[in-house]
Amino acid sequence: MRRTAPVESAPPRSRKRSDWGTIAQLLPYLWEYKWRVVFAIACLVLAKVANVGVPLLLKEIIDTLTPLLQSNALLAAASMPVALLVAYGALRLSTTLFTELRELLFARVTQNAVRSIAIQVFDYLHALSLRFHLNRQTGGVTRDIERGSRAISSLVSYTLYSILPTLIEIVLVVGYLFFNYDIWFSVITAVALSLYIFFTVKITEWRLHFRRTMNELDSKANVRSVDSLINYETVKYFGNEAFESQRYNKSMTAWQEAAIRSQKSLTLLNTGQSAIIALAVTLVLWRATAGVLDGSMTLGDLVLVNAFMIQLYIPLNFLGVIYREIKQSLADIERMFGLMDENLEVKDKPDAPDLKVNGGAIEFRNVGFAYDERRQVLKNLSFSVPAGHTVAVVGHSGAGKSTLSRLLYRFYEVGSGAILIDGQDIRDVAQISLRKNIGIVPQDTVLFNDSIAYNIAYGRPDASQDEIEAAAKAAHIHEFILSQPDGYQTQVGERGLKLSGGEKQRVAIARTILKNPAILIFDEATSALDSRSERAIQQELQALSRNRTTLIIAHRLSTVVHANQILVMGQGEILESGSHESLLDKNGEYARMWLIQQHSQPNASAHGNEMA
Repeated sequence: MRRTAPVESAPPRSRKRSDWGTIAQLLPYLWEYKWRVVFAIACLVLAKVANVGVPLLLKEIIDTLTPLLQSNALLAAASMPVALLVAYGALRLSTTLFTELRELLFARVTQNAVRSIAIQVFDYLHALSLRFHLNRQTGGVTRDIERGSRAISSLVSYTLYSILPTLIEIVLVVGYLFFNYDIWFSVITAVALSLYIFFTVKITEWRLHFRRTMNELDSKANVRSVDSLINYETVKYFGNEAFESQRYNKSMTAWQEAAIRSQKSLTLLNTGQSAIIALAVTLVLWRATAGVLDGSMTLGDLVLVNAFMIQLYIPLNFLGVIYREIKQSLADIERMFGLMDENLEVKDKPDAPDLKVNGGAIEFRNVGFAYDERRQVLKNLSFSVPAGHTVAVVGHSGAGKSTLSRLLYRFYEVGSGAILIDGQDIRDVAQISLRKNIGIVPQDTVLFNDSIAYNIAYGRPDASQDEIEAAAKAAHIHEFILSQPDGYQTQVGERGLKLSGGEKQRVAIARTILKNPAILIFDEATSALDSRSERAIQQELQALSRNRTTLIIAHRLSTVVHANQILVMGQGEILESGSHESLLDKNGEYARMWLIQQHSQPNASAHGNEMA
């Protein structure tokens, strides 16, 4: 039974994680430096103990001075509690020292986690099939990685530096109030804190969808801008600057409205929090004042309770913001982790061996394939390319020619049948070894925004400068490079747009020469060039393919007349096969295509001269 490739019209959305699930996935990265984590948390606890000790010492100082001041000013001056003052200053300093030490210890933990996860996601994206990358939007994906990486630092910062210290301090303060004062102090404090946290969590949960909407619209706006700038020339060709601005403005307007709704909900949250805090502080100070008046509490106790309230509620003022940011950070991290939930359509079998090339013979055996099950692209296709031979595949657009190279590179898995190289099913070998032995010169050569030397060396990154120049000479681009002011360090621009089509093709040939593969694919390698450039590059391609197994995918028949065998494809099937002369003698589809192209060339030339 024939199998077809799975339907995937759009990238699947990642599975929904709980917040705890996201944290659980993040923890192993943080725990890699377990001793740093342990020492950092110890410093955190010590900092909070010192912080709580400050009001206690302040109370002792006040209670020591109060009776002395009431009896004799001279005696008070002589009995200054120096030890308490020194201890007060030491505790203040200890709070800062332990806090800074905590941050110093944890810095490597956080940054290591950010780096490790970002690299893992980056590698995973490269492991996904071409199907995913044809559907993805680059601006949105890069924004997800950027936000997710930043969110890890934010999450650690908010939890370790804000939430956890505040919780420790709450436990210490409420415990002290419970054991040393009227129970109402601890009750008021505990109830107010519970109400504050409940209100904050509920309101923040309610308004989270505003933030999510803002992020989605922000990503869409970013995609719009990146897509427009990448296609700068197309925008200029059609004079659509205003149209692009309107599209971008529409996205930004939607983001603006979402941002305004988010701000309104934030106002409600802040107002409610302030009301709860104000009520709690008033009640606690009322109880403390009453205690001083009836003699059950001292002035030191009043100062202590007031200091405790200030220390507790100052960080709590930011709890709403912190909670929202933690939730947003978790959402951003989840979105980044979600990229690793994308289906790996093409993956190696466990312990897959490397491809062993002995000549590089290619065989397509009853191959069927479909990008979408509603339309079969290849239908039970069978042909072979003997080792060291050149086979060309020609046909009209949509015949399925370029799909052959994508399947041979294993960008997709075949739906049925098999592709073999020297008798080895390419699904049974490691992808990296497969692609190492195949070189391609594509129709649209896309270069990295770097130097010419870098782009040639991409064929073999460890190549020396002499090897790079030797490849450039073989591709007949060495002289052109030397004529540039910066030579091999000449920058090619975004996607190589500073170079002409012919120059880009020669760079592609040079890096393929440098790669030195056993198998070559020329996928419409000269179709975008003028006749003069095509003839020049065609000679270089023929020289490159000598003694190598070569598959040529072409539309122009004049570029394949030298092939050992020519396959004519139509509707995913092979209609004819043979040499150039034998196919002309058959007077079939190939002969008709040849006749049409031969007649169209003079007309095109005349038209070109007339336009000139």
